Amino acid sequence: MTVEQLVKYNAPALDKGLDILEFLSAEGTPQSQAEIAQGIKKTPSEIYRMLVCLEERGYLIRGTNAGKYRLSLKMYSLSHRHTPFDELKRVAHYPMQNLSEKIKQSCHLSIINNDQLLIIAQMRSPNAVSLSIEEGTHFPLALTTSGRVFLSLFTDEQRNDFLNRDIHYSKWSTKEQKEFVASILQVQKDGYRYAQSKITSGITDFAVPVGLHDSDLQAVLAVSVFTSSIDNEISNEQIINALKEAQAEINKLIGG
Repeated sequence: MTVEQLVKYNAPALDKGLDILEFLSAEGTPQSQAEIAQGIKKTPSEIYRMLVCLEERGYLIRGTNAGKYRLSLKMYSLSHRHTPFDELKRVAHYPMQNLSEKIKQSCHLSIINNDQLLIIAQMRSPNAVSLSIEEGTHFPLALTTSGRVFLSLFTDEQRNDFLNRDIHYSKWSTKEQKEFVASILQVQKDGYRYAQSKITSGITDFAVPVGLHDSDLQAVLAVSVFTSSIDNEISNEQIINALKEAQAEINKLIGG
């Protein structure tokens, strides 16, 4: 991108407004005009009109005594008009459609619900014969490829907390439990996982994480393929590369 293009799409006023909102969100306590200016590396006079505008629009509240600014609940209200996962489903639609058309396989998007994997979106394959995993279906987290990808997003404490509650994990031998945890650590390293399904024979599952780090907006995008089709019709590498492209597109659309 040229310097001319960068200037063409620059929006200084919008940048300042977003800088103010992000700074106050990060600080968590009321800040004076001078403190905000220092925090976003501007002069107080540069941000005065922006503060007035944000206050008039209801995004900021100024204290009556010290005159310090804090965030109102307006952004919270706006963000909760639709659940984050409704928005995720919406923006994931076309990347999932492109993925399905590219690899000629169906794909699905899942989240965690009550310690289980919940399918929230599916894109059917353009082929006449393919797997279909219906929206609203629940699967055990510990028995699925997508589940292991999800667990790779957890902190050690979160993962241990979940595994202590999981009825499948508790029945495994010490060796099986160690292998399970090792597979999760491998997902953290690789960024994806593929393996034969433990629920349905003759199926190989491929999965990657999508969503925003350090937030509740996390999901897993997956493709389930007849094992006999791999290499005959499509390779592991093609599926993984196509999943990564869809992953990047979805993450970009949700601000990742």
